[in-house]
Amino acid sequence: MSKVLIIGAGGVGTVVAHKVAQHPEVFTEVMIASRTQSKCDAIVKAIGNPNIKTAKVDADNVDELVALFNGFKPEIVINVALPYQDLTIMEACLKAGVNYLDTANYEPKDVAHFEYSWQWAYKKRFEDAGLTAILGCGFDPGVSGIYTAYAAKHHFDEIQYLDIVDCNAGNHHKAFATNFNPEINIREITQNGRYYEDGKWITTKPLEIHKDLTYPNIGPRDSYLLYHEELESLVKNFPTIKRARFWMTFGQEYLTHLRVIQDIGMASIEPINYNGMEIVPLQFLKAVLPNPQDLGENYEGETSIGCRIRGIKDGKERTYYVYNNCSHQEAYKETGMQGVSYTTGVPAMIGAMMFVKGLWKRPGVWNVEEFDPDPFMDELNKNGLPWHEVFDGDLEL
Repeated sequence: MSKVLIIGAGGVGTVVAHKVAQHPEVFTEVMIASRTQSKCDAIVKAIGNPNIKTAKVDADNVDELVALFNGFKPEIVINVALPYQDLTIMEACLKAGVNYLDTANYEPKDVAHFEYSWQWAYKKRFEDAGLTAILGCGFDPGVSGIYTAYAAKHHFDEIQYLDIVDCNAGNHHKAFATNFNPEINIREITQNGRYYEDGKWITTKPLEIHKDLTYPNIGPRDSYLLYHEELESLVKNFPTIKRARFWMTFGQEYLTHLRVIQDIGMASIEPINYNGMEIVPLQFLKAVLPNPQDLGENYEGETSIGCRIRGIKDGKERTYYVYNNCSHQEAYKETGMQGVSYTTGVPAMIGAMMFVKGLWKRPGVWNVEEFDPDPFMDELNKNGLPWHEVFDGDLEL
């Protein structure tokens, strides 16, 4: 029996549940848990599978999580809750003897900063417990690391330059909306940029560096250098890398709204007193912005995410670009969610599948690029995220 427990009933959790339900030969029993019972029930109704169990749980409460895990006894937990909750869920997994997978690294609530050190510190505890923890198994982080591992295994003797490029060319017809949790999204974009070069990290001002990059089937888009967590693990696991960067596209209207939000203090994570009540401006803004789960119906266009790599093969320099384009419309037709939720949720399901099949099963705490990429790459093609390769083309970077 391969029981799986999904924590989180937002857009990504909805996609994970849809995809898990398509593989009863792998996931024989499924539970969806969230702080909001009605969200879990809505997913089960949308999937049309009354055999999926649901539960209400506070993912900030280790004891509640342990009781839930001990009652359902899943083989693996797929954590698609908030990044703030990664450590409590990992603690509960250790106490209940359950394996773990997530899509984004831990981030403290009171500081807009994320890195893997907090989760990597759990490595020995998971080893001693004989449990596997798989970190960052979304698209970026996630597939971006698997693309890199696949390139290193099959196409390079030495990877030297890595650029992860993320374009959303979709149009949701809203004046301003974020494609995933607004609080997490805005915190990520408004912090300093950072990239790795020649053995050290270089910090930039937020969105300071940008240039046009051409994306397949989309064309040129203004792309901005950000810091993204997979850079930290990739330069550690592929030490031949001389430079690693992450780029994401933003339209001018989005950036104008973002600048106003910052200028008037609504992007702040510092609590303020309002009518005798303490509130966090960014959390209040999240409450009034469109819910990312509700964007799918009118979302047009597609995403394009990939890795542009330069290095050495057989003594000669070569370039390699591997990418996926995902249609928002097709994602919505299948799961009722837009493409950004789809590209995160599908890899999370595949990662859990890799574990359940015994292909990615190793006690300790691991980033996805530390496992064999081949079976995962095969499943991407079978589960709605086909990938494409360009050899020895112009990387533009």
